[in-house]
Amino acid sequence: MREEILIYSTKDQIEEFLNSVIWKDMRRELIMWKNGFAKEADAIVDNASDTNPSTASVLLHMGDLNGRKKTVDYLMGLPKVFLQVIEDRIKDKKRLEEQIDDENESV
Repeated sequence: MREEILIYSTKDQIEEFLNSVIWKDMRRELIMWKNGFAKEADAIVDNASDTNPSTASVLLHMGDLNGRKKTVDYLMGLPKVFLQVIEDRIKDKKRLEEQIDDENESV
């Protein structure tokens, strides 16, 4: 069973949020985090000649850093996902209304 995404915001509210200063501040901070994770991963690779980069702890740490970067990407894309969900629901509603109209006309 697929859980439905619940969105209480309107399309206009999300679009306003995307253009807001707070979203710009949040994006800047998230980008800094992602860059920090990348630098940390690069440092592990740069130190590979001194350490054994295939040890379990190093591999787990690299996986952790990759997961953090993916989480940041997800968070940065979330408002647009919400917009897409809202737009899809609007299209589905219009399609259903047209279908009902077509059925009523044929009766």
